[in-house]
Amino acid sequence: MTPDREIDARGLICPLPVLRARKVLLAMRPGEVLRVLATDAMAAIDLPHFCAEAGHEHLGQVVEDGAQAHLIRRGPDRG
Repeated sequence: MTPDREIDARGLICPLPVLRARKVLLAMRPGEVLRVLATDAMAAIDLPHFCAEAGHEHLGQVVEDGAQAHLIRRGPDRG
């Protein structure tokens, strides 16, 4: 899967990876995919939790070159 956008949050600690993802997701269209690279161990918990709360779909994570690579599908606009 090719993401529409990517954030490099390596080296940032909680809550910065989530805050950066939130900001970018707000500017994306529903259905687009964001890839987030993170090295903070808490991102493995925080990003899926954020997605569940905000209505986005956490598509999963893999480890690449010592970093977590998360894929997030932008959820529908909430009105």
